[in-house]
Amino acid sequence: MLILLAFIILFHIISAALLFISTIDNAWWVGDGFFTDIWHQCLNETNCTALDNSLPEYASIQTVQATMVLSTILCCVAFFVFVLQLFRLKQGERFVLTSIIQLLSCLCVMIGASVYTDRRAELHRAPLYGRFEVEGGRFGYSYILAWVAFAFTLLSGLMYLILRKRK
Repeated sequence: MLILLAFIILFHIISAALLFISTIDNAWWVGDGFFTDIWHQCLNETNCTALDNSLPEYASIQTVQATMVLSTILCCVAFFVFVLQLFRLKQGERFVLTSIIQLLSCLCVMIGASVYTDRRAELHRAPLYGRFEVEGGRFGYSYILAWVAFAFTLLSGLMYLILRKRK
């Protein structure tokens, strides 16, 4: 039981780290001479500008920003609730709230990454990029980490449901 508990704690910490990195790092869409994330766009690795309401699809990018930040916060809250529930509740009631919060975090990641996937073409067609062929770019590692974090948060949420019945 102790090994399983240690594994779940480690899994949860990795999930939170993946969410944090994918939310703040600047590599959701990359190409030759440019890279962009949900906060900035950088041309020539030196000319970085924040995404603002001059972007035609700003509402979509705000949705991605909000859901990714919310998923990171929910994942951290779930960890603290897990620690509190570990010592406070009796066996049948443990980890249900943690599981629900973690599954909500999973849902937020899925929504954010799905919106970015769906609106990618419109997001990178903006005239802000100038001569760079942004449509010819590819998904960066932060985008991939967001989907990996989705899988990790889903698995950890399900593990909490399974763990609540264990002695």
